[in-house]
Amino acid sequence: MGKVTGFIEFDREPPERRPVTERTKDYQEVYLAWPEQQVRDQGARCMSCALPFCHKGCPLGNLIPDWNDLVYRGRWREALGALHATNNFPEFTGRICPAPCEASCVLAVNDEPVTIEFIEKAIADRGFEEGWITPEPPEKRTGKHVAVVGSGPAGLATAQQLNRAGHLVTVFERSEVVGGLLALGIPDFKLDKSVVSRRVAVLEAEGIEFRTSCNVGVDISAEELRAEFDAVCLAGGSTVARRLGVPGEDLGGVHLAMDYLTQQNRLNQGTPAPAGQRISAEGKRVVILGGGDTGADCLGTAHRQGAEVVHQYEILPEPPKDRASNNPWPVWPLTLRASSAHEEGGIRDYSILTKSFSGDDGQVTKLHGVRIEWGAPDATGRPSMNEVPDSEFELEADLVLLALGFLHPQREGVLEQLGVELDGRGNVKTTEDKMTSVVGVFAAGDMARGQSLVVWAIAEGRQAAFGIDKFLMGATELPSVSLAGWA
Repeated sequence: MGKVTGFIEFDREPPERRPVTERTKDYQEVYLAWPEQQVRDQGARCMSCALPFCHKGCPLGNLIPDWNDLVYRGRWREALGALHATNNFPEFTGRICPAPCEASCVLAVNDEPVTIEFIEKAIADRGFEEGWITPEPPEKRTGKHVAVVGSGPAGLATAQQLNRAGHLVTVFERSEVVGGLLALGIPDFKLDKSVVSRRVAVLEAEGIEFRTSCNVGVDISAEELRAEFDAVCLAGGSTVARRLGVPGEDLGGVHLAMDYLTQQNRLNQGTPAPAGQRISAEGKRVVILGGGDTGADCLGTAHRQGAEVVHQYEILPEPPKDRASNNPWPVWPLTLRASSAHEEGGIRDYSILTKSFSGDDGQVTKLHGVRIEWGAPDATGRPSMNEVPDSEFELEADLVLLALGFLHPQREGVLEQLGVELDGRGNVKTTEDKMTSVVGVFAAGDMARGQSLVVWAIAEGRQAAFGIDKFLMGATELPSVSLAGWA
């Protein structure tokens, strides 16, 4: 284990964030470099529990106590090996995962958990800095060709695992860059795009082919894809955004969060917005609807664009600061969280229902809302929602961003052409080995699971590779990720 008394001697000390006044002037990552001794001290806090609940908190089953101990002892290269044993892309999860492992840390019973996520990031970044992370192409090829549709974390994990098994893998991406939401949806201040591109360069050097600006189902049909490849993995994500369905939602200035975020990421990469389609918060009164991570990403972006004021509304009630009695450790804590963007400013409010928007000359100028109360569950088991009498209000707004999540994958195109069966939520239905109802066609990530976390996408991609290799070869030496029993 780490230092026997480490959890007593050292408090939780994550890396420092850059000053707000400095970081809101650019899109560079928020966190400062973490001194090595501080990382080692944080690794020393790990108690190497006889039953490490952090393993259950992580869908990948990361060997967390192992690499915490190795970091504490300064054995960084061995720590990297332990980290890569279960996680293809720890530099991604170490930056943008909400760290369910930390919520399950035994220290979190009555103290602050081990800084698992930041230690993970420190190990991965050290691996690149020291030149330990290098291409590892397979020693021999099987002659089998696999197509992976989508280059987000699920698609990339599938591709790397299958390439390690010796298959020839081609990844199709409909945008102009590889990485899916890693490259276009996550703001640079959370995940610098050089972090994505350096990993993609490793994958290319290992023999994976990437075809960008190729929309499968449009530029190449499903029939052509199946004729060219021995197996197909669908990893295109959950892309149909949830809408409000209220009057005035079609006014100018009301935008989907992902349209807003991807445009700014493209601008940061030197791609200008199409004429007349620039979405900017500069000098504007901004309203963000949705209190999750995407809403926080919009908040941080609006600050950097120079918004006059930003309101972030959530329809659910404000979470408690501490765990409720019906929300015990080690399950995910339903408590109030604040991201780096909230530290930078903005006004958060809860139990707000948007009724409509109004505007002038086709442009939004006001949000019309009402406060709500959540009551006892109804016949379906869901809490009842009731409007508070005389609580209607108007809020002036020049820009409204809808960060309401996603419903399911796009059905038009490749899904309809393949005729795969969908589940009750509209996601692609799969077996435990991630095969769809069409033999030889698999699905992974948000497209199969529904909107979820990057760590889940990687886990799903690894499991899909396990299933595909077994399908192609009759047996596989790739590791299986036990997804059964997870919510």
